[in-house]
Amino acid sequence: MTLRFASRLDNVETSAIRELFKLLGKPGIISFAGGFPDAAMFDVEGVREAANAALTEEPGAALQYGATEGYQPFREQIVGLMAAKGVQSLTPDQLIVTTGSQQALDLLGKTMISPGDKVIVEGPTFLATIQCFRLYGAEVISAPTDENGVIPEALEQLIAEHQPKLVYLIPTFGNPSGVLLSLERRRQILEMAVRHQTLVVEDDPYGDLYFDAPPPPSLLALSDSVPGSRDYLAHCGSMSKVLSPGLRLGWLIAPAELLGKCVMCKQFSDAHTSTFSQATAAQYLKAGRMPATLDRVRTTYAARSKAMGDGLRSQLGDAVRFVQPQGGMFIWVQLTGARGQEKDGNALAKRAIEQGVAFVPGTPFFAQNPDASTLRLSFATADIARIEEGIARLAKAL
Repeated sequence: MTLRFASRLDNVETSAIRELFKLLGKPGIISFAGGFPDAAMFDVEGVREAANAALTEEPGAALQYGATEGYQPFREQIVGLMAAKGVQSLTPDQLIVTTGSQQALDLLGKTMISPGDKVIVEGPTFLATIQCFRLYGAEVISAPTDENGVIPEALEQLIAEHQPKLVYLIPTFGNPSGVLLSLERRRQILEMAVRHQTLVVEDDPYGDLYFDAPPPPSLLALSDSVPGSRDYLAHCGSMSKVLSPGLRLGWLIAPAELLGKCVMCKQFSDAHTSTFSQATAAQYLKAGRMPATLDRVRTTYAARSKAMGDGLRSQLGDAVRFVQPQGGMFIWVQLTGARGQEKDGNALAKRAIEQGVAFVPGTPFFAQNPDASTLRLSFATADIARIEEGIARLAKAL
């Protein structure tokens, strides 16, 4: 029997990252490939206590169907989280809870994108976003970036030329680039959104994972100081990188009309995000355990990031070029080809597997004009000893 699949599947393919994991069964391999938080950082006892509190205080609500918009106590806790990050004018009815921030992106794709529409993303950007938008028929256009994030002048030129349905950005410690968009550029982008009446989607799963000084305010936090910009801004948040990806909790903050359309589409999709997960997270945040958890994660990731950067400089030298990240989970590396060494990230990935270390080549992270000399290394899940050994193996592969 031949099944006739939807034509929208013609525009996408399986994740190159997920496919890579099939090659990681070799014993003793050190992986820098995943985008996972370190499970050793999970506050298991705190989550256990929060789950017990949810089942003790409101068992019926925690185990019952819930509102599509989200479990009200959790929405209120999100408002508190955002207020601590400078978003002072938010109310619970201005956000919906999603099944991970990935669902927020999917809902934006469903509500905003028709086949043939154009959207602009950074080059490089989160691979799943490219796939999601293409699934809905978008032509995905890459905006150039540098060590300070997307280049506003180039972005504005692309907006004027293509009149996209939306612009998608990860301003703070982006995946895969790890870069931090400067405060000046953030203001320019908000002003640009108003000037061109174009929706900007801010994805912010890594903003809490800073190593030293906090990053500049989010676009959402800055929007109060740029008149009219909140009308053209959607913000995606997540608990996955700071509490637990297994809870599958994210949220979407957006203008009322857009948020209403997303609620409608979510009703068709999963009715609502797990009320038990939301009730557990609400109790966890209410207990005040998040600051200590974040401090532990930041300290650990900062040390691992430094170890990886030091190893790259000492072991690979001028064969690589990178910007040491100030937060997040990734180092974005460009192979220079110095002294005739390997300059193709895809070729190096295969040789690296043979040496017992894995990473993700950079090409899948580009919607257009992929740079084959790039690769993404995650320092989140390997301890310092394994990072040092993994970088030594990478040097041998090079």
